Amino acid sequence: MNAVPIVDALHETRWPRGLRAAGPAEAGFDPQRLEQAIALLEAEIAAERLPGAVVVIARDGKVAVHRALGWAAVYPERRPMRPETLFDLASLTKVIATLPAVLRLIERGDIRLDDPLHLFFPEYQGEGREEIRIRHLLTHTAGLQPFSQALRDPSRPREELIARIATLPLEAPPGTRIIYSDLGFILLGELVARVSGQPLERFVQEQVHGPLGFTETGFLPTGERAARAAATEYRERLGRYQCGEVHDETATALGGIAGHAGLFSTAPEVAAYGQMWLDGGAGVLSPAMVAAATRDQTPHIQGPEHRGLGWIVAREDSESLSCGDLFSPGSFGHTGFTGTSLWVDPHRRLVVALLTNRVHFGRTPHIIRLRPRFHNAVAAALR
Repeated sequence: MNAVPIVDALHETRWPRGLRAAGPAEAGFDPQRLEQAIALLEAEIAAERLPGAVVVIARDGKVAVHRALGWAAVYPERRPMRPETLFDLASLTKVIATLPAVLRLIERGDIRLDDPLHLFFPEYQGEGREEIRIRHLLTHTAGLQPFSQALRDPSRPREELIARIATLPLEAPPGTRIIYSDLGFILLGELVARVSGQPLERFVQEQVHGPLGFTETGFLPTGERAARAAATEYRERLGRYQCGEVHDETATALGGIAGHAGLFSTAPEVAAYGQMWLDGGAGVLSPAMVAAATRDQTPHIQGPEHRGLGWIVAREDSESLSCGDLFSPGSFGHTGFTGTSLWVDPHRRLVVALLTNRVHFGRTPHIIRLRPRFHNAVAAALR
């Protein structure tokens, strides 16, 4: 076992809107039990199954824990994790960038959930494609494939790669199965650009991240921001480990900005984003839209997982969720392949942002078991 560097930044952090430093007791936790949750992360890092993590746990806006553990990079040399470390959020991009952008378009009356996709992408006709609605893309029920190697060719123009999605056969009729699809959210990101007349990154900055006061959340970090990012995976084509660069191969081919992946952020801003949802949209989204997006939109579809708009939504019959076994029905969250997650329990007014760089050690599955164990320990620490 190796010694694990740990930094407690609860009272040193300048908290984004909606959050403030409090501590475990004031936030309604048993301090000793909450430390047991943090100890799970420490043990995983000491056993070298996880490079490092930054975690923020808050209840009703009161931050109980902001802890950085382990290493932002181990290879080629060790660099300790810092509370302000920037993370490649991977698929958290779907719910922290693309989802709120689409929801803002709905609120403005520019689009509606049941608009057909071919209204904006005329090529989506034939073989059932004309049945695809915006709702289907948001709930992963459009029948689209999860991903395509054909979109991972950085030598091809972005527009050509996007157009290839329309040529791929559907895996199921729209509205019949939940098939988690990067392709659907790539199309949603393009939809935002086509309808708003602005690139996705500019629209989401002006409509969501800017109003929230975020200074760290965005695409394509450069300079100092990129240098303090958590390292991700070794790439044979580059001959080195990536750091501050998009990990997802499809997002890379699309120029680093896509509807499904590519966003970078810090644990405090990810947690503040979750708090915005707890606070009824906090002036960014309407309470009506928050209620619709966090409601089970797929009750008629059988399976272990249910979907709101973008979010995974916990139900009493849910199985194997990354939030574990103790979060309330109606909790909502999402994960990212690089090792990131955000879960919100509205019944308990709880937000948990757990950001790790697990792919720095490769694509081992340890995170799949760690996440629910960690969230169970957090929920069990509530008084």
